[in-house]
Amino acid sequence: MQKKRIRKAVFPVAGLGTRVLPATKTVPKEMLTVVDRPVLQHCVEEAREAGIEHFVFVTGRNKAVIEDHFDIAYEMEETLQRRGKLKELEGLQADLPAAGATSFTRQQLPLGLGHAVWCARDIIGDEPFAVLLPDMITLPGAGGKRCLQQCLDTYNEHGGNVIAVEQVPMEDTHQYGVVAKGQDFGASFEIAGMVEKPAKGTAPSNYIISGRYVLEPQIFDLLAKGQKGAGGEIQLTDSMIELAKTQKFFARHFDGKTYDTGSKLGFLAANVAFALARPDIEPGFRAELKRIVGTL
Repeated sequence: MQKKRIRKAVFPVAGLGTRVLPATKTVPKEMLTVVDRPVLQHCVEEAREAGIEHFVFVTGRNKAVIEDHFDIAYEMEETLQRRGKLKELEGLQADLPAAGATSFTRQQLPLGLGHAVWCARDIIGDEPFAVLLPDMITLPGAGGKRCLQQCLDTYNEHGGNVIAVEQVPMEDTHQYGVVAKGQDFGASFEIAGMVEKPAKGTAPSNYIISGRYVLEPQIFDLLAKGQKGAGGEIQLTDSMIELAKTQKFFARHFDGKTYDTGSKLGFLAANVAFALARPDIEPGFRAELKRIVGTL
């Protein structure tokens, strides 16, 4: 069976960002900046690098600034043009998706990640798609590919559904969705089971689901049932467990580093890591870091 190309990606951006209050009282957590661009922009760039053509944002109330960010800012662009700041102007224009390449739909109630993905069903249609959790931003490892591209490499090799995974200490597995390891294929392995936030000491492995997915459209039929799981929410993992009864799931062990910008510590670490990865900023920033560290 020929595999369909992954053209669309879903970004669930309706969350309140309570872990980083008060910053998110008026600014969506997805619009907090890591170095010089919003967290969400980093995720969109990762998707674009992987060949995604259509970006689907599942938003909520008070998130209109996200839509504005991915639109032309006429006054800003005109001012930059007039002042001769062409490098800045080119940067803004390069970040814009193509006309008609973005869609926005509302998740009216915070019913969980599974519900947010289900809200995109009519835009995605009957084709496989990617999901990127915007809290999680990634830097590539030695291979130079970011997380979604690595997942698509696994999809192109094996088909089915693909989940990015990373390893954590066993004592931390109760905080995450966890997968059981089946047949090993090197950078990937077949998933033999999944559980959402297992009780301490019961996790089948220390491989956690880390915020990047490639899913077949049949997931929508299962999400439509609206069954609530951990935390009283409609969990994406629960529907993946059900789908795994009829379709294969593969895990891609991400070669790189993921930063959870939804936590204060992760957000600060992301700014440091992404600044050090920027050739235009790294020398001066590294020197400043050494001065700071020297005072500790």
